[in-house]
Amino acid sequence: MKLLVISDAPILSHISKKEAYAPYVKEMDLWLRHAGKVSFVCPTRYKRTLLTQPFQNQDFKVLPLRRLEFHNVIAALISLITIPYQTIVLWNAMRKADHIHLRCPGNLALLASMVQVTLPRKRKTVKYAGNFSPTASQPFSYRWQKKILSNTSLSKNIDVLAYGEWPDQTINVKPFFTATYSEKDRKDFQKEFNEPLQFIFVGTLSVNKNPQSLMELVTELNYKGIRAQAHFYGDGRMMEELKVQSSEFQVEVSNVSSSESREQFQKDKTFYFYGNQPSDVVKRAYQNAHFSFLASQSEGWPKAVAESMWYGCIPISTPVSCVPWMLGVSGQNQIGSRGIIFKYVDQITRLIKELVDEKEKMATISHNAQRWSHEYTLEKFETEIIKLLQS
Repeated sequence: MKLLVISDAPILSHISKKEAYAPYVKEMDLWLRHAGKVSFVCPTRYKRTLLTQPFQNQDFKVLPLRRLEFHNVIAALISLITIPYQTIVLWNAMRKADHIHLRCPGNLALLASMVQVTLPRKRKTVKYAGNFSPTASQPFSYRWQKKILSNTSLSKNIDVLAYGEWPDQTINVKPFFTATYSEKDRKDFQKEFNEPLQFIFVGTLSVNKNPQSLMELVTELNYKGIRAQAHFYGDGRMMEELKVQSSEFQVEVSNVSSSESREQFQKDKTFYFYGNQPSDVVKRAYQNAHFSFLASQSEGWPKAVAESMWYGCIPISTPVSCVPWMLGVSGQNQIGSRGIIFKYVDQITRLIKELVDEKEKMATISHNAQRWSHEYTLEKFETEIIKLLQS
C-alpha cells in the first residue's frame, strides 16, 4: 500500500535522522508500521523550539512544501504566490497514493482538503486534531475545513476522525481518540484524599492554558483552611511570571531540580515548578496527585486530562472540545461522573470544600476516571488504525 500523509507538522532532519514533534511521531509510527511505501507532504523547517524525537521507521519519503502563513503582509504574499505550485504537488502526490491520510486543521491541510475533492475514488482518512464542536468559536479556515470534509457531496470515500461525539454530523464523521499508555500499564491506582491536596498541571505554561488559575485556586483553598499544593510540569513564557505571582500570593515557592522531582511530594511548600521532565517522572507525579488541572481556551483531545485520568486523578478542566464527554458531564452540571468542569476559581473552591467532606464520592470519581481512560490503550488505537488502512 502506498500511504500519503499530508500535514502542517514539520519533519526535520537531525544527525541524518528524520524527526518531528514527539507525540505526533509516536502516533505516526503506528500508521507507518502497517503501510508499505510511505510519503509525507509537509514543511521541513520550523523556526521555534520543538520537542522532537526520531521516527522508528526512517524509510519514507518527504516532499517538502513551504508553510502557508498569513500573519503579516509579506508572509501572506509569499504564501499566495506559492499556492499554485503547492496545489500541483499535492494533486500529483494524491494521484499516486493508495490511501491519503490528511492531518487537520492547518493551512496546508485546508488546501489539501480542497484538492482531494477532485479525487473522489481515492481512499482517504482525516485526523481532525482540533475542536470539532459545531458551536466552537474558531478561525474561518478551520470552519471551512470542517465544512468541506464533512460534506458528503464534496468529500467522497473519506472518514473524518473527530475527537468526541457531536450531534447532527454527517455519516463520514466518526468519533475517534488517541492513546498514550499500553494495556500492560493498567492497574488500579487507589488515592487517599488526605491533606495537603495535591494538584498537578502538565503542559506549556502559556496564556492559552491559564496556569495562573491553578495558583489562584490553590491559594484560595489554603485561605479557606484546606491545605493544598500545586505542581507544574512544563515550561513556557509564563514561567517567570508565575514565580513572581506566587510571591504575590504570599506563599513559599520551590524550584525543584530534576533529581529532586523524582522524590515524593514534600509537605511544607505550596508551589513547585519542575520544567520539562521525562515521561517516567510525570507518570510518578500523576500517581502522587489527587487532582489534575487544565483551564485551556482551546483543545482537540486534551492529552494531559486523559493521561491524568489513567492514574486516577480527578480532572478539573474547562468545557472545551470533547472535555464534557470525557468527564461524564451533562447539561449545566459542573461535577460529572469522571471529573469537574472549571469556570471560576470561587466555584471550584466551593465544590472542593464540599468534596473534602465526601471522600467516598472523590474515590468514586477517581475510580470512574481511570476506568474510562483505561479503555483507550495503544493496542486499541493501533487496531483501529489497521481497520482504517484496510477498509
